Amino acid sequence: MNFRIEVEQENDGRWIAEIMDIPGVMVYGADKAHAIAKAKALALRVLADWVENDEQPDALDSVIFAYA
Repeated sequence: MNFRIEVEQENDGRWIAEIMDIPGVMVYGADKAHAIAKAKALALRVLADWVENDEQPDALDSVIFAYA
């Protein structure tokens, strides 16, 4: 499964990263790299919760992150 991380800079200088395919995965970072890292970490926590609760195991056979 491929997850696209959408990244953009806010007017106040912070960076926001969001993975639309995983509800609740939206984070802020001081720079682009930090926002991406935080989004990946949160996504992995959510995916682990899905596995633990047997919610979407077939979708998690392979996981790939991509960002623009």
